[in-house]
Formats: sequence, C-alpha cells, structure tokens
Amino acid sequence: MITVIGSLNMDLVINTNKIPRPGETVIGKNFKQIPGGKGANQADAAAKLGAQVNMIGAIGKDSIGDKLKMHLKQDGVNIQSIVEKEGKSTGVATVIVEESGNNAITVIPGANYELQIKDVQKYREIIINSDILVTQLEIPQDAVKEALKIAKQERKITILNPAPAAELDKDILKYVDILTPNETELEYLSGHKTDTFKNVEIAGKTLLNQGIKKLVVTLGEKGCLYICENKTKYFPAYKVKTVDTTAAGDGFNAALAVSLSKGETIEEAIKFATKVAAMTVTKEGAQISLPLKKEVDHFEKWIHTQKLV
Repeated sequence: MITVIGSLNMDLVINTNKIPRPGETVIGKNFKQIPGGKGANQADAAAKLGAQVNMIGAIGKDSIGDKLKMHLKQDGVNIQSIVEKEGKSTGVATVIVEESGNNAITVIPGANYELQIKDVQKYREIIINSDILVTQLEIPQDAVKEALKIAKQERKITILNPAPAAELDKDILKYVDILTPNETELEYLSGHKTDTFKNVEIAGKTLLNQGIKKLVVTLGEKGCLYICENKTKYFPAYKVKTVDTTAAGDGFNAALAVSLSKGETIEEAIKFATKVAAMTVTKEGAQISLPLKKEVDHFEKWIHTQKLV
C-alpha cells in the first residue's frame, strides 16, 4: 500500500502558440479545468497503475474540492484522509502550455498550505499501515517532515519529490530514503551547477553527504541519473512526440513507488517509471494524461506506434 501526502489543485489549462514573455499578450486556443496538484497527481497515477493508495491532503469547502475528491475516488484512490479547511479555497494552478509541449505554471495553494502537523498525526495509522510514503513540497514543510518522520520510525520506504524547488529544513533529509529532484531542483538544493551529467553527479553526491541514501535525478527528455554511495547509472528517456510535459514527473514518482512496493529493485523501478513518464507526455493535461496499468503492460507495442516529427 502507498500513502501520498501532498497538494490537490484544479489546473486551469490554457493552450497557446507560445508562452508569453513579461508584458506580452498572447491569444490562447482553448481553456480546460483539469484535476491536478502534485500530491493528487501522484496518488492518481499510482492508483491507475494498480496500487492501493491513500491520499492525505487539504481542500476548501467548495465545488472545486468536491470535484477533485470525486475524480480521485473514481480512479481508485482512498480519499477518507482528505481534510476540508473552513474558510479556505481549494488550490488552483494556472497552466500555460505552448505548442512544443513546454509549460509555465503558477500555483495558488489555498487550503494546501493549511495542512497541519495535527492533520498528519490524525492519519498516523494510515501511514503506518502503508509500505511506502510519497510526498512533495506543495504543502507546509512541517507537515511533510512529520509524515516522513512517522514513516521512518516504522521503517517504511520514503520518497521525497522536492518540487517546487525550496530551501529544505535540513532535518527533513534524514527521513528520506529516495530523493527525486529534477536538474533545476537539484541545483537549488545542492548549490552546484547541473548543466552536464558530470555536474549532476557532483551535485547529487553533495546531497548524499547530507544524509540522502539514494537520488533519482530526472532530466526530462534526456532521461534520468541514479546516484547512490557506490554507483551512478544513467537511464535514457524514450523518444516520443511530446504534447504536454505536465505531470510527467508525477507519473514518474508514482511509478517508482508502485514498482518498489512490489519488491522490485530501484533500477527496475526506474525503468518502469521511465515508461510511464514517456506515455504521460504524449497526452495533454495532468491526471487525465496518466496511463493505466494495462496500457503500460503493452508499452513495447505502444512505443513502436510513436511517430516523431
């Protein structure tokens, strides 16, 4: 069983020819409301991949929050540990997606930033009864830290996706088994450049010296780098036609957790996660782009259908 603690947002998605520069007005093509939030995305992805998943998070008492809970429930996520915060709105994110598939995102946290230590402690048993805890940084760090601490006290596997990039409470790292930054987040956390594979490795080992046991650094279309005390290994990404990179990292993290929960090795888990991320970027949106287990099971057949332009 996997427990995800993190954010729930409604993504307000605008498609454009290009992301506007400061002061520039760009005419959009269309607009959609799509369930998102890094925490909810990862919970939804793990459930779609066949895992039993609990979601711990906070929403407002509003129609957007109701929609987000309903969507997760329909996809098989246990939503009993999602709390409603009186007087706060549910989180939203504006997502501008340009034709290349790149995106620019602004998050308005709302109730997400009201998740407290006492909320985490209320659902302690859920964490204890899980095999893996997954979390991110779109909720207060004291809540993240408390969840990680509970999980490690019970010898559970802990995964921290340090997104968005933020200065970390140094005590958090000692409760993390696997850290999964992208290259930008790794540069922020380590203080080292990440413009080459070698520099990524140097930056990663800086964090190993701070107590992290394993790092999986995601590098977008370049793949990812696995770094631990006695090994650094590169995993290439699959070449596909990218439509939207939203939630690719979330799908990757969820798939990593799902694979590890089955007792597979970290390297097997990375290979599986790379497949999930590849499938995710070929579709638009956050949770609606995340693949089902049966789709990933036929990945080898699917990848041959991809026509690159």
